[in-house]
Amino acid sequence: MLKDKYINPFTDFGFKKLFGEESSKELLVDFLNQLLPPQHQIQDLQFRQTEQLGSTLADRKAVFDLYCQSPSGERFIVELQKAKQNWFKDRSVFYSTFPIQEQAEKGEWNFRLEPVYCIGILDFVFEEDQHNPQFLHRVAFTEQNSQKVFYDKLWLIYLEMPRFQKTETELETQFDKWLYFLKHLPDFEHIPTPLRSQLFLKAFEVAEIAQFNSEQRQSYERSLKYYRDLKNVVDTSFEEGKAEGWQEGLQEGIQKGKQEGLQEGIQKGKQEGLQEGIQKGKQELARQMKAKGFELAVIAELTGLPLQDIARLTETP
Repeated sequence: MLKDKYINPFTDFGFKKLFGEESSKELLVDFLNQLLPPQHQIQDLQFRQTEQLGSTLADRKAVFDLYCQSPSGERFIVELQKAKQNWFKDRSVFYSTFPIQEQAEKGEWNFRLEPVYCIGILDFVFEEDQHNPQFLHRVAFTEQNSQKVFYDKLWLIYLEMPRFQKTETELETQFDKWLYFLKHLPDFEHIPTPLRSQLFLKAFEVAEIAQFNSEQRQSYERSLKYYRDLKNVVDTSFEEGKAEGWQEGLQEGIQKGKQEGLQEGIQKGKQEGLQEGIQKGKQELARQMKAKGFELAVIAELTGLPLQDIARLTETP
């Protein structure tokens, strides 16, 4: 039985319940306006088909969490990413090409494009930025010498949610309030005072599990189970694999060190052990995901392992 009063917005069901329905579209509009530059503030949105096909049968397709367009033509891809994924930035760039290509007109065309925003709400931090406290990244084409924006119609915007650390008493802007709402929604028993505006009261109403019918509750429970299984597998497997590889590599390094020089051998063993540990972590993650019934394509996306290698993995080491 569900104990939480409000949904987890990092589940597929919870995210689309909050932001992907016509009846709550104003929530998405307000949230996006906190991320967009002043010249691209929006008043309304039209939801569009989330599955995008390539121009030929051989091309890959893309399935967005949310895809919408403003009356003035701006396109918005909004992606919720629950776990760290290899090549996620590459995926963002790839996804952004679909709303660009669909703007091509038949016949003579002057190549004028409307802005495209690809927004990623991340339930993890970029590994290469582990010591950077910044949680909001707005990425555009810039001229390298002047650092001025060279092209302002393609934006990649990332929110690293674990880095947002403000408390209730520190909330100042509407943006702060949205991030606090998203990060802590499942933990709320009562509506915090800073979130008692009309807009957020509606958001809490949409998110209240008690308002769901039986079918919605079942869908949410399945989505929540998937989210928890994924988080559990990802959070534990990499650490276990790294630790195992580190120890094995360290012992091997000590042994080599007896012949090559102890300190040099230990250092080399640590490096080799770390790399081996990362690989073992990926394999263990893939093995556990297979055991829980995840699709091979999803496993490959999250681990970066080839499909054929994943298929050969047994469910037990």
